[in-house]
Amino acid sequence: MIAARIDRRARRVMVGIGATVLAFLLAPAGAARAADGVPVPPDGAMTDTGSGPLSAADRDFVVKVRLAGLWEIPAGNMAQEKSKNPKVIKIGKTISGQHVLLDKLDVGVAKTLGIALPNQPNNNQLGWLAEMRAANSTTFDQIYVDRLRAAHGQIFPAIATIRASTRNDAVRKLAQEANQFVLTHIALLESTGLVDYGSLPTAPPPKPNAGPVPVDGQMLAAATSSGGGVSGVSTTVLLLVLAGALTAGVITTMRILRAR
Repeated sequence: MIAARIDRRARRVMVGIGATVLAFLLAPAGAARAADGVPVPPDGAMTDTGSGPLSAADRDFVVKVRLAGLWEIPAGNMAQEKSKNPKVIKIGKTISGQHVLLDKLDVGVAKTLGIALPNQPNNNQLGWLAEMRAANSTTFDQIYVDRLRAAHGQIFPAIATIRASTRNDAVRKLAQEANQFVLTHIALLESTGLVDYGSLPTAPPPKPNAGPVPVDGQMLAAATSSGGGVSGVSTTVLLLVLAGALTAGVITTMRILRAR
């Protein structure tokens, strides 16, 4: 009598465990829990040996990073001298100092890859600096914020293109680092409350049936064929095999308990 009760109880326990595990295996995967705070891209695993083909776009990007520092460093210095707004003064000092660091990173990459860099701003940048020099303390802040915010908005998508497409590891790392600098500077400039968003260029309209992100045929074929699972094996088949093994284990355990 007691043995029969134990057998029935053990059977119910094992069936319950089996059902729970089986339900877990067959349940659709839910969304991962969001991490607290916004993640910072890790760069510890990135290399910058200069290995990989170097494209014309890569070379142009390294030159543009250099050009950005050649005019934004003196512009930030002028902000500290001409502005009467403590926030603009602090932001000018921060952006100028960070461009000194970014310039060192860029010069190092250029040296590794044998890319010749300019030593003077281009004509447009010289014009912006002249405009700032001519401004008084009342008009300087708006000119400074407008010119830098527009320039950062132009190079931002260029950085993303290089980061996503370059085959050279040194350029890839520089693009990731430059992206973090640019995002920081955009946020700083916008924190002044002086950005004229209406004057900024708008994004081009999406192409019909293009989707939110451009994907080439090779990427699409790989994604649809693999499905994110084990190559050549259906996820459903794997789950059914696991469920079968679990059921067999439950039955075997019940038989052992019954024999006792």
